[in-house]
Amino acid sequence: MRHKYGFNALSRNSAERKALKRNLVTSLFRFERIETTKAKAKEVQRLAEKMITRAKVDSVHNRRLTSAVLFDEAVVNKLFTEIAPLYADVHGGYTRIIKTANRLGDAADMAILELTKKPEKKDAKSDKKDDKKSK
Repeated sequence: MRHKYGFNALSRNSAERKALKRNLVTSLFRFERIETTKAKAKEVQRLAEKMITRAKVDSVHNRRLTSAVLFDEAVVNKLFTEIAPLYADVHGGYTRIIKTANRLGDAADMAILELTKKPEKKDAKSDKKDDKKSK
């Protein structure tokens, strides 16, 4: 039984583990999908779910708390303006882990961590076309 195991140490000390999680969650919100090992994906999923829940309420306090974790202010803005509104009526389950083939070098279990809903991307070309049509 797994009593009192709070997290996976990922064979790293606390500073390296914190930096790894921050890098992975920043990349997840930037690209909406990352491929990593299954153990790392499970740990990052916990952090990502908490951050999306916090981002549902857009306040200065919540922005500062997420900025303390994410490395890029553009990603923080994307989280609050594009990603969190998609999950406004959903209570959890914002990400999914899809298991893939083992890594060739060391046969580690690999997985894809992705958001369940994708934000719509606006093309610069379509915006220009819409502007020309409206004139």
